[in-house]
Amino acid sequence: MVQRVAIIGAGASGLASIKCCLDEGLEPTCFEQSHDIGGLWRFTEAGRISVYRSVITNTSKEMMCFSDFPFPEDFPNYMNHSRLLEYFRMYAERFSLLRYIRFKTTVHSVRKRPDFSTTGQWDVFTETDGTVESAVFDAVMVCSGHYAEPHLPLDSFPGIENRFRGQYLHSWEYKDSARFQGKRVLVLGVGNSGGDIAVEISRVAAQVFLSTRSGTWVISRISDHGFPLDMMLTTRFHNCLENFLPSALMRWLRLKKFNTWFDHANYGLIPQKSPNLSLIVNDELPSCILCGAVVVKPNVEEFMESSAVFEDGTVEENIDMVVFATGYSFSFPFLEESVRNICRSNYALYKYIFPPPLEKPTLAVLGLIELTGSIMAGTELQARWATRVFKGLNQLPPASRLMAEVAKKQQHLIKQGLSNKESKIKMSYIGYMDEIASCVGVKPKVLLLFLKDPKLALEVFFGPCTPCQYRLAGPGKWVGARNTILTQWHRALKPLRTRVINDSSNHSLVFHWLTILGLPALLCAGLLICKYSPQLWFPRVRLGAIPICKMGFVKGGL
Repeated sequence: MVQRVAIIGAGASGLASIKCCLDEGLEPTCFEQSHDIGGLWRFTEAGRISVYRSVITNTSKEMMCFSDFPFPEDFPNYMNHSRLLEYFRMYAERFSLLRYIRFKTTVHSVRKRPDFSTTGQWDVFTETDGTVESAVFDAVMVCSGHYAEPHLPLDSFPGIENRFRGQYLHSWEYKDSARFQGKRVLVLGVGNSGGDIAVEISRVAAQVFLSTRSGTWVISRISDHGFPLDMMLTTRFHNCLENFLPSALMRWLRLKKFNTWFDHANYGLIPQKSPNLSLIVNDELPSCILCGAVVVKPNVEEFMESSAVFEDGTVEENIDMVVFATGYSFSFPFLEESVRNICRSNYALYKYIFPPPLEKPTLAVLGLIELTGSIMAGTELQARWATRVFKGLNQLPPASRLMAEVAKKQQHLIKQGLSNKESKIKMSYIGYMDEIASCVGVKPKVLLLFLKDPKLALEVFFGPCTPCQYRLAGPGKWVGARNTILTQWHRALKPLRTRVINDSSNHSLVFHWLTILGLPALLCAGLLICKYSPQLWFPRVRLGAIPICKMGFVKGGL
């Protein structure tokens, strides 16, 4: 039976993994290379990959919290790295996690023991202050994330190395805009980082050019009526619509919604046809483009000494600096080669967690997912399932079945025109969360909730699908989950209401619920009345020569 678990990395997924091990009665040991927790979200000036100084989360606090530890109500809905790190410290202190972390310890090697086929055990070699140690663990949880190595595709940009006289750097080296003062800067890539960096640099640079290969849709953090966008859209109600309505119709509605903020074609951002929907969150990019501070350009064809030639034949002269916002690649150099080869693609992992060919399921790779919602919430649920598999409380199917399911998923991607090595394909947040929750036994039973607790059921189905929904029942049930869900809108509004006003009623929220629930109900009631008692409720009237009856439908056409 699994007892001792090695956890590699003390970021968000590592902290969640420690707690999940403790919840299941396991003995975790977490190895962290740096001197503190937080991982990518702990800002540093240099020396390791971290967020840049001005970064703001793209998911709101209610959607990204640990499932049994909501953010304080006075925390802003979207926060900077320091606030998020403060939350991690609160979480670690609340559940006494720090005692299980060995800081300044590098994991050099994780190898299967000779008797792995029967024991599932691993030899883990580490180094602390020059001292190399080894220990035997019953299971390993890899929590080093998918931002391990900057992806710098210099070969795709001829001339950048041997002709271009300016400077170039990867976005992981970017910390703030000070060094770009008065420069003409070209940003390559229009992902979330590329958009953020282009906007921030444009405040001090002489000119910023933003190059995109295929374009992207840009959305704001703020939804209608001022609520966080993900709280309004990431609901089971919307998920049902997407599952039952034709995909072409849903795509048309989605793209129409994206264009209501601004016409992406006019701004040069409209994506080229692609089976994968490209989307970033940025509140300021359209304004910067409108003001001319940022100029959108197509993909770069080649670099000259001080200029960039683009695929449409245009040339921009006097380029001083180039920022590669081209993403990251994940790698696990500490894993033995046979296991490392399996983990080269997240689509080779069962449920994006377990390497299928292993004789024993005692290795879990967490966080190699791209979701339409919070990855942090997804990795916590992954950790809950992995620890229960280690403990023997949940069973995986036979290895042959695992490999067959992985192969089926890869074939599906190929049919969609997507490479099975593509790491930026975003899966449905609710779809994936419910899939893993079903494996754990914690998926909410919404229909049963409508019978037992209608008030809660309304919030679960029509409200945001927060991580706390997966603490309502089953293993790991949390007594505070119900109240956390019922008070989620209060916590979202609390940091906004810093000025006392006379009218304290929540008109916008009421209007939202009336729109969702009231109008369909009125329409159904009207149709029933019209069917069974039309003369009583809708007496025939005449408007000129055209008779009108039954809910205002015009007989004979109009």
